[in-house]
Amino acid sequence: MSHEHHHDHEHENIVVLTDENGVETEFEIITSLEVDDKLYYVLYPLDSEDDEAVVLRYDEDENGEGTLAAIEDDEEFDKVARAYEEWLEEEDFEEFEDDEEDEF
Repeated sequence: MSHEHHHDHEHENIVVLTDENGVETEFEIITSLEVDDKLYYVLYPLDSEDDEAVVLRYDEDENGEGTLAAIEDDEEFDKVARAYEEWLEEEDFEEFEDDEEDEF
């Protein structure tokens, strides 16, 4: 007898990535950002003790297959980090406001 897990809509932004050691990690996609005509994804590890978001660049290989790559260049990372900070400021994170809406 097989048992299937049907995820509700809250989990539709989940991706499973495999690192170079073959270890699979589930990430939630927080957002995608376009910086200098390149696409980046901000991911948050679901099962990690680490509270750090991960930023990966989306690349396509010669076959058109999409891959996610770590950002090796500090200057490139800084640009994407700034874009992410701007995105965070623009977003209205109601879930983090803790009932402050009533204080007008």
